[in-house]
Amino acid sequence: MRTTALAALVLLAGLPAAAQQVADRDYRPDIAEPAYPAGQGPVLCLDEGHHNFHTLDGRYWTFGELLRRDGYRVQPLRARFDAAALKPCSILVIANAQPSDRPWNEYPSPTPSAFADAEVRAVKRWVERGGRLWLIADHMPLAGAAAPLARAFGIEFTDGFAMPGFDADPQRRAALFAEPTVFRRSDGTLAEHAVTRGANAGEAIEQVRSFTGQAFRLPPRAEAVLTLPPGYVSLQPAQAWQFHADTPRLDVGGWSQGAVLRLGKGRAAFFGEAAMFSAQRQGARGGPMGMNAPGAERNYQLALNIAHWLSGRLDAKPDHKGAVP
Repeated sequence: MRTTALAALVLLAGLPAAAQQVADRDYRPDIAEPAYPAGQGPVLCLDEGHHNFHTLDGRYWTFGELLRRDGYRVQPLRARFDAAALKPCSILVIANAQPSDRPWNEYPSPTPSAFADAEVRAVKRWVERGGRLWLIADHMPLAGAAAPLARAFGIEFTDGFAMPGFDADPQRRAALFAEPTVFRRSDGTLAEHAVTRGANAGEAIEQVRSFTGQAFRLPPRAEAVLTLPPGYVSLQPAQAWQFHADTPRLDVGGWSQGAVLRLGKGRAAFFGEAAMFSAQRQGARGGPMGMNAPGAERNYQLALNIAHWLSGRLDAKPDHKGAVP
């Protein structure tokens, strides 16, 4: 497993990422009880209007199919964000929006926003009035591209690479990148929350896995779901994947990689890693990455539970006396 991961890192550093990752269309986890009858659930719009690295016909094909099989009406949203474009959507998912299609190593630093100021205002107003946002932004430069939108909700994305330590030697540093980031209920890195409990025992989650990603800081009103373990750092290179012995780094142990919050009549979820909600094959050998990878067997249920929380399906129900347990 480590050899495969190291080889993938070498490929990732030297070739365009688009050439290395394709959707695993054979991955189909069982959904024992779909949340809604087929095609009758809320409309879930996946943003495809901002040079997105993940789209329904690309790396998020499995994500879209998973939510469709749960009853959601999944469709692309290719327009710029304004009240009219957002009106048909119950849930807006944004996965790795980009400011342009230029190679990541050609982006200026700091990374430009993927969204115009008016779009940020439109999305925030939409959430305050009852919309449901799921913002997913990976490591640099994707975190930086989404940072202005996250900041509108008090979330501080960090345009770097979250990993379990740092080593100046390239080979040993590659080994650190190959270490899986695993979040567990048993050690508190996976929170005790409605998103991890689900609606019944079959939806409960004890462990999930992410694949590098970013770290971010939360405002007091947000609820952490994924918390990075002690010892994690965020590498902050001037250009994506360009690491050196003197690359700046931040101590991000205890920072978040997944959180939710309520705002006005709406809700929002923020996650700092995108592959964890995909199922992909990468590199010449087609190694698994995402929900289909070892250690990520329950990632698909986390994706479903987040959608259910955004939809209000996991809200506590009053008992017969009217009290909320």
